[in-house]
Amino acid sequence: MNILSKRYYFFAFSLILIISGLTLLAINGVPLSLDFTGGTLFEVQFENGKTPDTSTILSIYEDSNIDDAQITSTEIGSVIIRSSFLTNEVRDEVLKDLKTASDSEVTVIRFDSVGPSIGRQVTQRAAIAVAVASILVVLFIIWSFRKVENAFRYGVCAILAMLHDIAIIFSITGIGAYFFNWQVDSLFLTALLTVIGFSMQDTIVVFDRIRENSNILRRLEYEKLVNHSIVQTLQRSINTQLMTVEFLLLALALFGGVTLQEFAIVLLVGLLSGTYSSIFVAAPILVVWEKREWQTWFGRSANA
Repeated sequence: MNILSKRYYFFAFSLILIISGLTLLAINGVPLSLDFTGGTLFEVQFENGKTPDTSTILSIYEDSNIDDAQITSTEIGSVIIRSSFLTNEVRDEVLKDLKTASDSEVTVIRFDSVGPSIGRQVTQRAAIAVAVASILVVLFIIWSFRKVENAFRYGVCAILAMLHDIAIIFSITGIGAYFFNWQVDSLFLTALLTVIGFSMQDTIVVFDRIRENSNILRRLEYEKLVNHSIVQTLQRSINTQLMTVEFLLLALALFGGVTLQEFAIVLLVGLLSGTYSSIFVAAPILVVWEKREWQTWFGRSANA
């Protein structure tokens, strides 16, 4: 099975997926949730048939000097109202006005408030976590592969595979935000860090097999050695992912409810991307780097 002979098809496939979603994010902006921007999410349930119209709810918020409210109806008939930060006093006032406008009892399902300072802290810590994880992975791989020629390449390729998976996650989030009003929240951050961990694990497994074979099959051409190593780990990587997490996440995405659906889908796609990138991105980049194929990308000969 000559996987590496199709490496540029794999690169093109990844680029198409990444560019399509990131283009939507660039046009529409990153849909940050309250966890990052700060604000209030207020979900209420009215009695059947007595839900006020959108303009009425907006006017109630405007009377409380809140002019950025966004209203969404859920599948269970409740109403989600996102706005800037609400104090408990303002919330009670809004709830009282909602009861008057609907002439019915109003059930509070959820009330989440996050201050702007907390939102900034979440964003900063997320960036720091990803940066520290990347540095530690590079150092670990360079140390583990110190007896292999050009050990730093393995660390760089592992980071590139990780960035590929991060880009895939943001791409699928951009598509979900455009079609399904997804938002980047704390669960998204949890999925992102989980995918980074799984991606690095799969990549190191493939690279470790390449390291073992480089001692055993020293006379074999590098591309054939890498391809042989990929084939040896292919069944293990696919079976492990499918049997341990992918089927579970698929069930969670289908039957886990609206709250967990976005998280499950992002994690499902991210883990698939982690397995894909370790086999079809990270290892092929090693071969491209070893053969310096970029010298012939624009029609120039290797000698030139």
